[in-house]
Parts: sequence; C-alpha cells; structure tokens
Amino acid sequence: MVETFALPFAILVFVYERRKARQVDEEELYLRLSDEYTTFLKLVLDNADLQLLNKRAQALDLNEEQQERRFALFGILVSIFERAYLLVYEEKMSKQTRRLWSSWEDYMREWCRRRDFRGALPELLEGEDPDFRAYIERVASQAHRPATPEPGPPVVSLP
Repeated sequence: MVETFALPFAILVFVYERRKARQVDEEELYLRLSDEYTTFLKLVLDNADLQLLNKRAQALDLNEEQQERRFALFGILVSIFERAYLLVYEEKMSKQTRRLWSSWEDYMREWCRRRDFRGALPELLEGEDPDFRAYIERVASQAHRPATPEPGPPVVSLP
C-alpha cells in the first residue's frame, strides 16, 4: 500500500524540484544579462561626451573618434540584446519568462527611439542571428513611428 503512494509522490516531488530549479536558472541568467547591461551603462557614463543617456540630445556634431566610440558602444549593446534574445526570448513564453523578457524589450525599444542608434543598426546587424535581426528591426520600426493620439473628447474653443 505504501508503495502505491510512494512512486506517484516521488514523481510529483521530482517534477516540482525540476520546475523550481528551472526558475532559479532563468533568474540567474537574467541577473547575468542585467550585470552585462549595467557594465554597458558604466561604459556609457565613462563616455558622457557622447550624450547617449540624454533622450533629448539633438544631433551632435561628433568628431571621428567620438563617432567610432559611439559605434563601438552600440555594437556592445547590440551584442547584449542578441544574447538576451537568444537566451530568453521564446514565441510562447511562460509568465515568468515573459516577465524577464519584457524588461529587455523595453531596453530595446528605448534605444531604438534614438535616431543615431537606428541609423547604425543595419551595419551593426550584419552577420547577426536572422531571427534576432528581424525582431529588433521590427522594434526599431515601431519605435520610430510617432505615437498616434488616443481619441478623446472633442476640443472646444472658448470665445
């Protein structure tokens, strides 16, 4: 009688432990990727003259050396984004994976709003994973479009 319950119970415990271990692995992966992004942001701060964190920065008149540094930083960023895409993104994600992925999607969207980043993408994406390339190009095209205003009540002009 004990054996009748022991095997199914052992299977349930095994499945539970596997799921728990998978969740821990996903969170560790996310933390490693986040550390890479944090390191990238430190590089951006070290190169503050490029104004890569200034969302309102107008087109800067960068010299050749600054342009080269900006392109190198964008290359590092694309590499991090590709790694996140390859390791985290799935067509059908669990709730946990979707939660982890959504922050990466936000980072990509934020950077793709920058004209200089979008302009560098074609060259940066040469030789990259085709699925990642299609994904970030789609994000860039959506981020580039101006937001359409939500319909609201009609505007009334006062005399």
